[in-house]
Amino acid sequence: MDTDGDGKISPAEHQAFRSQRAAGQQRQAAQGGGIPARLAESIEVKRDLAYADDDNPRHRLDLYLPKEAKDEGPLPLLIYIHGGGWRNGDKNGGGRRVAEFVASGHYAGASIGYRLTDEAQWPAQLDDCKAAIRWIKAHAAEYRIDPDRIAVWGTSAGAHLVTMLGLTNDRPDLEGPLGKCLDQNSNVACVVDWYGPANLLTMNKPAGGMNHDAPDSPEALLIGGAVQEKPEAARAASPVTYVTAKAPPFLIVHGTDDRTVPFPQSEELIAALNQAKVETAPVLLRIEGAGHGTGISGTDLMGRMTAFLDQHLRDGETKVESATLPAAKPNR
Repeated sequence: MDTDGDGKISPAEHQAFRSQRAAGQQRQAAQGGGIPARLAESIEVKRDLAYADDDNPRHRLDLYLPKEAKDEGPLPLLIYIHGGGWRNGDKNGGGRRVAEFVASGHYAGASIGYRLTDEAQWPAQLDDCKAAIRWIKAHAAEYRIDPDRIAVWGTSAGAHLVTMLGLTNDRPDLEGPLGKCLDQNSNVACVVDWYGPANLLTMNKPAGGMNHDAPDSPEALLIGGAVQEKPEAARAASPVTYVTAKAPPFLIVHGTDDRTVPFPQSEELIAALNQAKVETAPVLLRIEGAGHGTGISGTDLMGRMTAFLDQHLRDGETKVESATLPAAKPNR
Protein backbone atom coordinates (compact mmCIF):
# COMPACT_ATOMS: atom_id res chain seq x y z
CA MET A 1 0.00 0.00 0.00
CA ASP A 2 2.84 2.42 0.81
CA THR A 3 3.73 3.02 -2.83
CA ASP A 4 5.87 6.14 -2.28
CA GLY A 5 7.87 4.49 0.50
CA ASP A 6 7.46 7.32 3.00
CA GLY A 7 6.51 4.97 5.83
CA LYS A 8 2.87 6.11 5.89
CA ILE A 9 -0.33 5.05 4.12
CA SER A 10 -2.13 8.09 2.70
CA PRO A 11 -5.87 8.13 1.89
CA ALA A 12 -4.99 8.13 -1.82
CA GLU A 13 -2.72 5.10 -1.44
CA HIS A 14 -5.40 3.28 0.53
CA GLN A 15 -8.06 4.02 -2.10
CA ALA A 16 -5.76 2.91 -4.92
CA PHE A 17 -5.09 -0.35 -3.08
CA ARG A 18 -8.82 -0.94 -2.59
CA SER A 19 -9.55 -0.26 -6.28
CA GLN A 20 -6.81 -2.63 -7.43
CA ARG A 21 -7.96 -5.29 -4.98
CA ALA A 22 -11.59 -5.01 -6.11
CA ALA A 23 -10.58 -5.36 -9.76
CA GLY A 24 -8.50 -8.41 -8.93
CA GLN A 25 -11.33 -10.00 -7.00
CA GLN A 26 -13.70 -9.52 -9.94
CA ARG A 27 -11.20 -11.23 -12.23
CA GLN A 28 -10.77 -14.09 -9.75
CA ALA A 29 -14.52 -14.62 -9.47
CA ALA A 30 -14.84 -14.75 -13.24
CA GLN A 31 -12.06 -17.33 -13.36
CA GLY A 32 -13.58 -19.65 -10.75
CA GLY A 33 -11.77 -18.33 -7.70
CA GLY A 34 -8.49 -17.66 -9.48
CA ILE A 35 -7.59 -21.33 -9.96
CA PRO A 36 -4.57 -21.53 -12.29
CA ALA A 37 -5.53 -22.82 -15.73
CA ARG A 38 -3.07 -25.72 -15.48
CA LEU A 39 -4.97 -27.02 -12.43
CA ALA A 40 -8.56 -26.16 -13.30
CA GLU A 41 -9.35 -29.40 -15.13
CA SER A 42 -8.46 -31.49 -12.07
CA ILE A 43 -10.68 -29.56 -9.62
CA GLU A 44 -14.45 -29.58 -9.19
CA VAL A 45 -15.86 -26.32 -7.80
CA LYS A 46 -19.04 -25.99 -5.73
CA ARG A 47 -19.69 -22.26 -5.45
CA ASP A 48 -21.86 -20.13 -3.17
CA LEU A 49 -23.07 -22.81 -0.79
CA ALA A 50 -25.28 -21.19 1.88
CA TYR A 51 -24.09 -22.13 5.35
CA ALA A 52 -26.32 -20.02 7.62
CA ASP A 53 -29.75 -20.65 6.10
CA ASP A 54 -30.31 -17.01 5.16
CA ASP A 55 -30.10 -14.74 2.12
CA ASN A 56 -26.94 -12.89 3.14
CA PRO A 57 -24.41 -13.22 0.28
CA ARG A 58 -21.61 -13.08 2.82
CA HIS A 59 -22.89 -16.32 4.36
CA ARG A 60 -21.61 -18.40 1.49
CA LEU A 61 -18.69 -20.75 1.00
CA ASP A 62 -16.99 -22.41 -1.96
CA LEU A 63 -15.78 -26.00 -2.00
CA TYR A 64 -12.93 -27.27 -4.16
CA LEU A 65 -12.80 -31.03 -4.65
CA PRO A 66 -10.27 -33.15 -6.54
CA LYS A 67 -11.81 -34.97 -9.49
CA GLU A 68 -9.42 -37.85 -8.82
CA ALA A 69 -8.63 -38.37 -5.14
CA LYS A 70 -5.30 -40.09 -4.48
CA ASP A 71 -6.21 -41.34 -1.00
CA GLU A 72 -8.88 -43.81 0.01
CA GLY A 73 -11.73 -42.69 2.22
CA PRO A 74 -12.70 -39.12 3.12
CA LEU A 75 -10.11 -36.42 2.52
CA PRO A 76 -8.67 -33.85 4.91
CA LEU A 77 -9.90 -30.32 4.25
CA LEU A 78 -7.90 -27.09 3.95
CA ILE A 79 -10.10 -24.02 4.55
CA TYR A 80 -8.87 -20.59 3.45
CA ILE A 81 -10.20 -17.38 5.08
CA HIS A 82 -9.44 -14.11 3.33
CA GLY A 83 -7.90 -10.95 4.77
CA GLY A 84 -8.65 -7.30 4.12
CA GLY A 85 -8.70 -5.68 7.54
CA TRP A 86 -12.11 -7.23 8.30
CA ARG A 87 -13.56 -4.52 6.03
CA ASN A 88 -12.48 -5.56 2.52
CA GLY A 89 -12.14 -8.73 0.49
CA ASP A 90 -14.26 -11.77 -0.19
CA LYS A 91 -14.00 -15.52 -0.65
CA ASN A 92 -13.48 -15.43 -4.41
CA GLY A 93 -9.68 -15.66 -4.27
CA GLY A 94 -9.66 -18.77 -2.12
CA GLY A 95 -9.49 -21.13 -5.07
CA ARG A 96 -6.10 -19.74 -6.04
CA ARG A 97 -4.82 -20.38 -2.51
CA VAL A 98 -5.94 -23.99 -2.11
CA ALA A 99 -5.66 -25.14 -5.75
CA GLU A 100 -2.25 -26.82 -5.50
CA PHE A 101 -3.32 -28.82 -2.46
CA VAL A 102 -6.62 -29.92 -4.03
CA ALA A 103 -5.06 -30.76 -7.40
CA SER A 104 -2.63 -33.08 -5.60
CA GLY A 105 -5.59 -35.37 -4.91
CA HIS A 106 -4.76 -35.50 -1.21
CA TYR A 107 -6.94 -32.63 0.03
CA ALA A 108 -10.31 -30.99 -0.40
CA GLY A 109 -10.41 -27.20 -0.15
CA ALA A 110 -12.82 -24.48 0.88
CA SER A 111 -13.04 -20.69 0.98
CA ILE A 112 -15.33 -19.00 3.49
CA GLY A 113 -17.11 -15.66 3.24
CA TYR A 114 -17.99 -13.66 6.35
CA ARG A 115 -19.61 -10.35 7.25
CA LEU A 116 -17.36 -7.29 7.09
CA THR A 117 -17.28 -4.42 9.56
CA ASP A 118 -19.54 -2.21 7.46
CA GLU A 119 -22.27 -4.73 8.26
CA ALA A 120 -21.47 -6.22 11.66
CA GLN A 121 -19.00 -5.91 14.52
CA TRP A 122 -17.14 -8.56 16.50
CA PRO A 123 -17.85 -11.40 17.19
CA ALA A 124 -19.98 -11.67 14.03
CA GLN A 125 -16.93 -12.54 11.91
CA LEU A 126 -15.99 -15.44 14.19
CA ASP A 127 -19.63 -16.56 14.42
CA ASP A 128 -19.77 -16.73 10.63
CA CYS A 129 -16.60 -18.80 10.28
CA LYS A 130 -17.72 -21.21 12.97
CA ALA A 131 -21.14 -21.61 11.33
CA ALA A 132 -19.44 -22.38 8.01
CA ILE A 133 -17.29 -25.10 9.59
CA ARG A 134 -20.30 -26.64 11.31
CA TRP A 135 -22.14 -26.69 7.96
CA ILE A 136 -19.18 -28.40 6.31
CA LYS A 137 -19.05 -31.03 9.05
CA ALA A 138 -22.79 -31.67 8.73
CA HIS A 139 -22.34 -32.25 4.97
CA ALA A 140 -18.94 -33.93 5.16
CA ALA A 141 -20.11 -37.35 3.95
CA GLU A 142 -21.78 -35.81 0.90
CA TYR A 143 -18.50 -34.21 -0.21
CA ARG A 144 -16.15 -36.96 0.99
CA ILE A 145 -14.55 -34.78 3.66
CA ASP A 146 -13.14 -36.01 6.96
CA PRO A 147 -14.67 -33.72 9.63
CA ASP A 148 -11.90 -34.57 12.09
CA ARG A 149 -9.10 -33.49 9.74
CA ILE A 150 -9.69 -29.83 9.03
CA ALA A 151 -6.95 -27.20 8.76
CA VAL A 152 -7.65 -23.47 8.58
CA TRP A 153 -5.37 -21.03 6.76
CA GLY A 154 -5.69 -17.27 6.68
CA THR A 155 -3.77 -14.16 5.74
CA SER A 156 -3.76 -10.93 7.78
CA ALA A 157 -7.30 -10.41 9.16
CA GLY A 158 -8.09 -13.91 7.90
CA ALA A 159 -5.13 -15.18 9.92
CA HIS A 160 -6.61 -13.49 12.99
CA LEU A 161 -9.84 -15.41 12.37
CA VAL A 162 -8.22 -18.81 11.85
CA THR A 163 -6.13 -18.28 14.98
CA MET A 164 -9.30 -17.50 16.91
CA LEU A 165 -10.90 -20.65 15.50
CA GLY A 166 -8.04 -22.83 16.65
CA LEU A 167 -7.79 -21.29 20.10
CA THR A 168 -11.53 -21.60 20.76
CA ASN A 169 -11.77 -25.32 20.06
CA ASP A 170 -14.10 -26.99 22.56
CA ARG A 171 -15.68 -23.70 23.60
CA PRO A 172 -19.45 -24.24 23.15
CA ASP A 173 -20.05 -20.80 24.70
CA LEU A 174 -18.30 -19.25 21.68
CA GLU A 175 -19.91 -21.28 18.90
CA GLY A 176 -22.43 -18.56 18.03
CA PRO A 177 -26.10 -18.94 17.04
CA LEU A 178 -25.97 -19.10 13.24
CA GLY A 179 -27.39 -21.83 11.04
CA LYS A 180 -29.13 -25.12 11.62
CA CYS A 181 -26.06 -27.28 12.21
CA LEU A 182 -25.74 -26.53 15.92
CA ASP A 183 -25.36 -30.23 16.69
CA GLN A 184 -21.87 -29.97 15.14
CA ASN A 185 -18.79 -28.22 16.55
CA SER A 186 -16.31 -25.93 14.82
CA ASN A 187 -13.13 -27.61 16.10
CA VAL A 188 -10.16 -27.64 13.76
CA ALA A 189 -7.09 -29.89 13.75
CA CYS A 190 -4.38 -27.31 12.97
CA VAL A 191 -3.87 -23.66 12.05
CA VAL A 192 -1.76 -21.85 9.42
CA ASP A 193 -1.45 -18.17 10.37
CA TRP A 194 0.14 -15.86 7.80
CA TYR A 195 1.00 -12.49 9.40
CA GLY A 196 -2.15 -12.15 11.51
CA PRO A 197 -2.88 -9.87 14.49
CA ALA A 198 -2.59 -11.58 17.86
CA ASN A 199 -3.23 -8.80 20.37
CA LEU A 200 -5.24 -5.73 19.34
CA LEU A 201 -3.95 -3.77 22.34
CA THR A 202 -0.31 -4.01 21.23
CA MET A 203 -0.67 -3.50 17.47
CA ASN A 204 1.16 -0.14 17.69
CA LYS A 205 4.26 -1.73 19.24
CA PRO A 206 6.30 -0.87 17.30
CA ALA A 207 4.57 1.90 15.36
CA GLY A 208 4.20 1.02 11.70
CA GLY A 209 2.42 2.20 8.59
CA MET A 210 -0.88 2.97 10.32
CA ASN A 211 -2.16 4.01 13.74
CA HIS A 212 -4.04 0.96 15.01
CA ASP A 213 -5.29 2.91 18.03
CA ALA A 214 -7.08 5.50 15.88
CA PRO A 215 -10.88 5.59 16.06
CA ASP A 216 -11.13 4.74 12.35
CA SER A 217 -8.53 1.95 12.31
CA PRO A 218 -9.53 -1.54 11.11
CA GLU A 219 -9.35 -2.77 14.71
CA ALA A 220 -11.60 0.06 15.93
CA LEU A 221 -14.16 -0.69 13.24
CA LEU A 222 -14.04 -4.34 14.27
CA ILE A 223 -14.84 -3.76 17.96
CA GLY A 224 -16.87 -0.55 17.69
CA GLY A 225 -14.45 2.02 19.08
CA ALA A 226 -10.84 3.03 19.55
CA VAL A 227 -8.90 0.06 20.88
CA GLN A 228 -7.31 1.71 23.93
CA GLU A 229 -10.67 3.17 24.93
CA LYS A 230 -12.35 -0.26 24.80
CA PRO A 231 -9.76 -2.60 26.34
CA GLU A 232 -12.25 -5.30 27.34
CA ALA A 233 -13.68 -5.50 23.83
CA ALA A 234 -10.14 -5.49 22.41
CA ARG A 235 -9.11 -8.36 24.69
CA ALA A 236 -12.24 -10.31 23.73
CA ALA A 237 -11.24 -10.01 20.06
CA SER A 238 -7.54 -10.86 20.63
CA PRO A 239 -6.31 -14.43 20.05
CA VAL A 240 -3.77 -14.29 22.90
CA THR A 241 -6.69 -14.06 25.33
CA TYR A 242 -7.71 -17.63 24.49
CA VAL A 243 -4.38 -19.46 24.53
CA THR A 244 -4.42 -22.65 26.60
CA ALA A 245 -2.41 -25.84 26.72
CA LYS A 246 -5.07 -27.45 24.51
CA ALA A 247 -4.25 -25.26 21.49
CA PRO A 248 -3.85 -27.21 18.23
CA PRO A 249 -0.63 -27.21 16.18
CA PHE A 250 0.25 -23.78 14.72
CA LEU A 251 2.35 -22.80 11.72
CA ILE A 252 2.97 -19.03 11.82
CA VAL A 253 4.49 -17.14 8.87
CA HIS A 254 5.45 -13.47 9.19
CA GLY A 255 7.73 -10.97 7.47
CA THR A 256 10.18 -9.06 9.64
CA ASP A 257 9.52 -5.77 7.77
CA ASP A 258 5.72 -5.93 8.01
CA ARG A 259 4.51 -2.36 8.66
CA THR A 260 0.80 -3.23 8.74
CA VAL A 261 0.76 -6.10 11.23
CA PRO A 262 4.08 -5.78 13.08
CA PHE A 263 6.23 -8.90 13.33
CA PRO A 264 6.16 -8.78 17.18
CA GLN A 265 2.49 -9.82 16.97
CA SER A 266 3.57 -13.30 15.94
CA GLU A 267 6.36 -13.32 18.51
CA GLU A 268 3.76 -12.50 21.19
CA LEU A 269 1.53 -15.36 20.06
CA ILE A 270 4.45 -17.81 19.97
CA ALA A 271 5.47 -16.75 23.48
CA ALA A 272 1.93 -17.25 24.80
CA LEU A 273 1.68 -20.71 23.24
CA ASN A 274 5.04 -21.75 24.64
CA GLN A 275 4.21 -20.37 28.09
CA ALA A 276 0.98 -22.41 28.05
CA LYS A 277 3.09 -25.52 27.36
CA VAL A 278 1.02 -26.67 24.41
CA GLU A 279 1.38 -30.31 23.41
CA THR A 280 2.73 -29.48 19.95
CA ALA A 281 5.26 -26.65 19.87
CA PRO A 282 4.27 -23.87 17.47
CA VAL A 283 6.36 -23.35 14.34
CA LEU A 284 7.43 -19.83 13.34
CA LEU A 285 8.75 -19.19 9.85
CA ARG A 286 10.38 -15.78 10.01
CA ILE A 287 10.63 -14.27 6.52
CA GLU A 288 13.61 -11.93 6.68
CA GLY A 289 12.93 -8.62 4.91
CA ALA A 290 9.37 -9.47 3.84
CA GLY A 291 6.53 -6.99 4.24
CA HIS A 292 2.79 -7.39 4.68
CA GLY A 293 2.00 -9.99 2.04
CA THR A 294 5.05 -8.98 -0.02
CA GLY A 295 7.97 -11.38 -0.24
CA ILE A 296 5.87 -14.13 1.38
CA SER A 297 6.01 -16.93 -1.16
CA GLY A 298 8.38 -19.38 -2.75
CA THR A 299 8.66 -23.13 -3.10
CA ASP A 300 10.61 -23.52 0.15
CA LEU A 301 7.86 -21.88 2.19
CA MET A 302 5.07 -23.79 0.45
CA GLY A 303 7.02 -27.03 0.80
CA ARG A 304 7.24 -26.48 4.55
CA MET A 305 3.54 -25.67 4.71
CA THR A 306 2.71 -28.85 2.79
CA ALA A 307 4.89 -30.87 5.16
CA PHE A 308 3.15 -29.25 8.16
CA LEU A 309 -0.31 -30.12 6.81
CA ASP A 310 0.78 -33.64 5.89
CA GLN A 311 2.26 -34.13 9.37
CA HIS A 312 -0.92 -33.17 11.18
CA LEU A 313 -3.59 -34.33 8.72
CA ARG A 314 -2.06 -37.24 6.80
CA ASP A 315 0.45 -38.81 9.21
CA GLY A 316 3.37 -37.38 7.28
CA GLU A 317 6.82 -38.17 8.62
CA THR A 318 8.53 -34.83 7.94
CA LYS A 319 8.54 -32.57 11.01
CA VAL A 320 8.65 -28.84 10.33
CA GLU A 321 10.88 -26.73 12.57
CA SER A 322 10.97 -22.98 13.14
CA ALA A 323 13.33 -21.23 10.74
CA THR A 324 14.33 -17.95 9.15
CA LEU A 325 13.80 -17.79 5.39
CA PRO A 326 14.74 -15.05 2.93
CA ALA A 327 12.04 -12.89 1.40
CA ALA A 328 11.02 -13.95 -2.08
CA LYS A 329 12.36 -11.79 -4.89
CA PRO A 330 9.70 -9.85 -6.84
CA ASN A 331 8.79 -11.11 -10.28
CA ARG A 332 10.12 -8.93 -13.08
